[in-house]
Amino acid sequence: MRSLLVRRPDLLYVLIAGYCLLSIVLKILRPDSLEIDESEQALLSQYLLLGYGAQPPLYNWLQYGVVALFGISVASLTVVKNVLLFLFLLFYGFTARVLSRSQLSPAVAVLGVLTLPPVFLLSQRDLSHTVAALFAVSLFLYGFFRALKKPPNLGDYLLVGVAIGLGAISKYNFVILPVAALLAILPEVTLRKHLFDWRVLASAAVCAVIVAPHAFWIVNNIGHATGVTVAEMKEGAGSALPHAIQGLVSLTVAALKGVALTLAVFGSIFFADLGKILRAESLWTRVVGRMLLACFVMVAFIVVAMGATHIRPKWLALFTALLPLYLTLKIDAAGLNPARRLPALLSIAGVLSVGVILMLWARVFIGPMIGDYSFAHTPYNGFAHAVRAEAGPPPVAIVVDDRIVAGNLRIQFPDTPIILTGFSQGAEKRLPAGRIMAAWSAESSGREAIPPRIAALLESMLARMADSKPTIISVPYNAGRPGDVYTFAYVWADLR
Repeated sequence: MRSLLVRRPDLLYVLIAGYCLLSIVLKILRPDSLEIDESEQALLSQYLLLGYGAQPPLYNWLQYGVVALFGISVASLTVVKNVLLFLFLLFYGFTARVLSRSQLSPAVAVLGVLTLPPVFLLSQRDLSHTVAALFAVSLFLYGFFRALKKPPNLGDYLLVGVAIGLGAISKYNFVILPVAALLAILPEVTLRKHLFDWRVLASAAVCAVIVAPHAFWIVNNIGHATGVTVAEMKEGAGSALPHAIQGLVSLTVAALKGVALTLAVFGSIFFADLGKILRAESLWTRVVGRMLLACFVMVAFIVVAMGATHIRPKWLALFTALLPLYLTLKIDAAGLNPARRLPALLSIAGVLSVGVILMLWARVFIGPMIGDYSFAHTPYNGFAHAVRAEAGPPPVAIVVDDRIVAGNLRIQFPDTPIILTGFSQGAEKRLPAGRIMAAWSAESSGREAIPPRIAALLESMLARMADSKPTIISVPYNAGRPGDVYTFAYVWADLR
């Protein structure tokens, strides 16, 4: 396979399609309990809204569309993510092909980007909006560099506008990238003229059309859109160090964590030619290099201006994604033939990417042997089976006070509205008469009684409690050891 990729570079896209397909299959073969981001997507797929809170809505809209067509299931959740991941890798390879002379450069770039932790690890473990934003990054890079290299073409400029619009509604920090791209081409006389082409207005117009609905929501909900992220960025602000220094140190550490593995992989594989690669330069290495630098300088200014003290590596994924492309272009500028090094890069990227999805699958069955239980082991299917075994009609709605429980119960009760306290979107006002089930996790001490938020919501709905005493049920973990159980609680109420 390694030598075949050298002879047939386009096989790369078959390999990444197979990788994404394997991820989908292994996810479906696991128990149907969801992780954090998946649970949120399952819950929010009930609603088509202009905004959903701290994250932009692109991923939610895509997920809503897929669920509307095919129903809610683990498959419909994982297909969206892996299709976006495939498109990210596909357009990343296309971008390298546009900018380089070697037919092997796309393989080097794509395999290189698969060594970034947000790509091979976090995207498979529990990311959603970042995966959509990574797709927008590669689509933007492809359209942007096509527009710069080819004679002026309206289609390329419109593609850039579409990519910027999609990026802006996938992750708010995406907007840094196109600004960095514009700054990067300013010193190049041959490229600067593109900024004054009339087609830029068409690009801006299509971007504005895409962004406008969510921008309208932001104007009226700015606190919901920014509050959570700002709070997370200010974690640990109690240190004696000035906030600016804390933030810059955290940014530096996060950036190093994000790129260290990729730099080590490229450094070890191309060690014999490092000097030549470092000295090599081309128009495109200068542009992409400036983009990288501009992105992190702008992030540093934002960190200082906001007084942020805590930066996570995954927040920088949209910018560190430029690094493998930059390194690939440096190798191309050095005139090196990557054919001899490509098999080693394929082996490393393959072990990392395929190894992670195999590990995540195997962990479900191996973890309980050492008492390691995760979200995948929580037995929502067993709980649902026990509830359905009771006499009486099915619930007309299920009330919960936790997003993870909400998303998982939506998988188990796909035809029943799931109402989350604090985020019901008025669903409780549109219910028919019937039984309502309120459910919650009773694993923590003191959770045997009805949680206050659930009780308050049921009271506001004028629902009459069928039994004031909740039912406590212990269900064996998914793939767990004999005797290991998870505890749920639930209570019935009548809505008239």
